[in-house]
Amino acid sequence: MLESANAAAEKQSSFAIWISLVSNIVLTVMKLAVGLIFGSQVLIADGVHNAGDVFATAAALVSMVISKRPPDEDHPYGHGKAEVIGAGIIAIVLVLAGFYMGYHSVVALTEPPHKAGVLVLLAAFISLIWKLWLYFYTMKVGKRNNSSGLVATAYDHLADVYASLAAVAGIGLAMIGDHYDIRILTYGDPIAGILVAFLVLKLAIHMGRTSVDVLMEKNIDDTQMEPIVQLVQSVPEVKRIDRIRAREHGHYIIVDVRVGIPGQLTIQEGHDIAKKIKQSIRDANPLVKEVMVHLNPWYENET
Repeated sequence: MLESANAAAEKQSSFAIWISLVSNIVLTVMKLAVGLIFGSQVLIADGVHNAGDVFATAAALVSMVISKRPPDEDHPYGHGKAEVIGAGIIAIVLVLAGFYMGYHSVVALTEPPHKAGVLVLLAAFISLIWKLWLYFYTMKVGKRNNSSGLVATAYDHLADVYASLAAVAGIGLAMIGDHYDIRILTYGDPIAGILVAFLVLKLAIHMGRTSVDVLMEKNIDDTQMEPIVQLVQSVPEVKRIDRIRAREHGHYIIVDVRVGIPGQLTIQEGHDIAKKIKQSIRDANPLVKEVMVHLNPWYENET
């Protein structure tokens, strides 16, 4: 039953990442073609950003495939962090895209504004709707399956939503400026590009920090840790918790527990208690894949 559920989750994640990859390729071609033909700086920048997304999504796809591999002799804890590395790559691509978009948008402010067209506005609007749907879809599947790579891809789609939203606004303002001869509004396109660059960089920093935290084996947050602590304390034979740690390893969690139990118990009894602790944690939290339990002797007269 569990194997069947895992297989279904992997299938959903793979389908979502493939949808993202194909969508990014189509949108890249559309944005660059329309942007170059009509000279829209924000659409060209957004198209280059999408081109980076193609690479980033491909990296996420490869990392997800690697992360699903079972543990082996060289990787006894599994390959889950491959997804985190993939998420880090996406963050780097977003940083590069953000600087590229910002630079070219600033340069565009020093040049005569390009005349905005309806086709340019339509391309940006299609991208906005498409990317908004992709964000909600990939985020839903990513959170359901606890896939770091897919969640990172969803955030990448969100960055595109920001970009497309700013592009729609900027191009719309430029069209109004052209129609009513309001010069400041004719620069709405590159101004929107600068705003997009800032939003993309902000999102990239958030994603990069999250990836680094996992790679540096930061403890899971208190809302996840507290239920685990309560489960360990609920085992009658556990007299104290000497140490408890838990870290994300890609799409699953590894828990490390040291507890004190009565010192007069036999090895077999200690083994049964450790097994009970492991089972209770794994039953309560399906994200926990590995629980390591270390038993220390406890005596009633201890201070």
